[in-house]
Amino acid sequence: MPYSILFTLLFALGTGTPALATEDHDAPSENGHAHEEAGHEEGALEMDAATRTAQGIVTAPARRLPLADVITAPAEVVINLYRSSQVTPRIAAQIMARHARLGDRVKRSQRLVTLSSVEMAEAQGQLLVADREWQRVRKLGRKVVSERRYIETQVTRQQAYARVLAYGMTEAQIKALLQQGDPSRATGAFDLLSPQEGTVISDDFMVGELAEPGEVLFEISDESLLWVEAKLNPEDATRVAIGAPARIKAGDGDWLEGRVVQRHHQLDETTRTQSIRIEVDNRSDRLHPGQFVEAAIQSGEAAPVVAVPSSAVVLFQGSPTVFKLEGDELHPQPVETGVTRAGYTEITAGLAEGEEIVVKGAFLIKSLLLKSQMGEGHAH
Repeated sequence: MPYSILFTLLFALGTGTPALATEDHDAPSENGHAHEEAGHEEGALEMDAATRTAQGIVTAPARRLPLADVITAPAEVVINLYRSSQVTPRIAAQIMARHARLGDRVKRSQRLVTLSSVEMAEAQGQLLVADREWQRVRKLGRKVVSERRYIETQVTRQQAYARVLAYGMTEAQIKALLQQGDPSRATGAFDLLSPQEGTVISDDFMVGELAEPGEVLFEISDESLLWVEAKLNPEDATRVAIGAPARIKAGDGDWLEGRVVQRHHQLDETTRTQSIRIEVDNRSDRLHPGQFVEAAIQSGEAAPVVAVPSSAVVLFQGSPTVFKLEGDELHPQPVETGVTRAGYTEITAGLAEGEEIVVKGAFLIKSLLLKSQMGEGHAH
């Protein structure tokens, strides 16, 4: 055997390095993975937008956020009373028909329920009589009838109008009744309308029952902007300013943005806690009144830093990593992390503001990459 060949074999055996390693930079290491440098350079995962959506992969740009001191506390989702209303009859009436049901989206002035009342029938009849007499007197004019008669007729008609309005008919319904001018229409039937746009959150009644004045037939609420009541100890509550940013952890683990709008001035008699009211945009319909959540409330000022959702950062090949989207490829990008506050982690190096990364589904991407690398390792 020539001396040069023997020397090459001895060198390879002595160092434990494959003789062709310098020619194949992508050769797998002993554990079946590509070398760390090659893995980050060539370990991209190709996945188009449709596939990402089907797999539940969500991407978003890295943002600059103020990660100030945060107070976390248990909280409960409640309806926004300033965007809610109750529908009640003003007189005793029988429920004749239902026109909306629990969960329905209704518009302002939409018909909800038809009622019938003896009192309303009497009031409608009196209005028709008073209106007809007023039209006759007004047509004759003050020169023909006495001033007293003119005023009495006008007042009688106005009182009859006000009574029907007070009993629950709307001005539009009264106008239609008077335009028809038919005494047979004074049946006592009338509709209650929705006072606002929103969702029916309560409709606890049955057709045919007698509804009493003030009985709540419907509750309507605009759930696009809900309240979250967070219970803090009084010392922490004093550190929270009105308008402070807050985040709410929903049932699926994601965080929703909100802001502090009010502070209760009375302590809970049982828990001795002070409630902080947080307003949350709920157009995605992910929160519902009565739901228990976790609130994270900012209690101080801080300079904005590049930050990503904590779930976007995974340990990959020994270092914190995010997956950066470039075209239809997801690239593992090692990063250096700082503080974590309320579900967000500061990125001190490795990622710039505005770069698109995976914010939901990072663990799935990690497992797919590892599976791919393991498959390549066994193939050699």
